[in-house]
Order: sequence, then structure tokens, then C-alpha cells
Amino acid sequence: MNQKPSSAFIGASWVALGAGMAGYIIGLWRAELPLNEKGYYFTVLMYGLFAVVSVQKSVRDRLEGIPVTDVYYGISWFSTILSISLLAIGLWNATMLPSEKGFYAFAFLLALFGAIAVQKNTRDSQDGSSSKTGTKFDKDSL
Repeated sequence: MNQKPSSAFIGASWVALGAGMAGYIIGLWRAELPLNEKGYYFTVLMYGLFAVVSVQKSVRDRLEGIPVTDVYYGISWFSTILSISLLAIGLWNATMLPSEKGFYAFAFLLALFGAIAVQKNTRDSQDGSSSKTGTKFDKDSL
């Protein structure tokens, strides 16, 4: 029951990823923050993007019968929660206007959503994926 995503959804996913990342990074660029704070917020964004792509991939792999270790699966979820927590803690303690804090929070969440959607679309669009060829992996065969 795998369907290829529509062109509109693919485009909307890329727009969400681009708008979230661009808004967040441009906001950092223009902010009057010390360089170490800008680096912190940039690193949290990059870590969060990597973490959500890892979660999406590991969840999808498990659904398709591709082996994913419990350690990797757990680290992926922990990293996602940690990146969101690090942003929340950083913004809670920042000396910014509440509107700036909200801007960073929503740009961050939009970028994470976009990364998940783009990864999903990429996976759904692949021709040789395991679900379309009927290949299932067995832990005992590895």
C-alpha cells in the first residue's frame, strides 16, 4: 500500500524545510547575540535535523522489516528529545524578547517537520526499496 507522494506534497515538504532552516539561520545571523550563543543555536538546529531524520529512517526500517538495533533506535529518539529540550532550555534562559523566542521555536519545529517529510518522500520515491521488491530482512540471516 505504498504510494508515491504527490508533487505538491514533495514541494510543500521542501518549502517547509527551506523556510524553517532559512528563517532560523537568518534570524541568528541578524541577532545581536554573542558568537558562542549563535553557535549554540546553530548546532542545536543541525543536531535536531540529524536526529529527526534518524528517527524517521529507523521507524520506517522497522516497519519494513529491516533490522535496526534497539540501541540505535533509542539513541535516535533520545537525540530528538534532547535537541528539542536544549532549544527550549536555551530559549527559556535567553535574554530575548518573547517574540524572538517564539520565532526561533517555530522556525526550529518547521525545519524538523520539513526534514521528516523530505526524508519520508525520498524513501517513498525510491524505486528499489525493500517494500516494493518484497525483500524482507531476517535477523537470523545476518
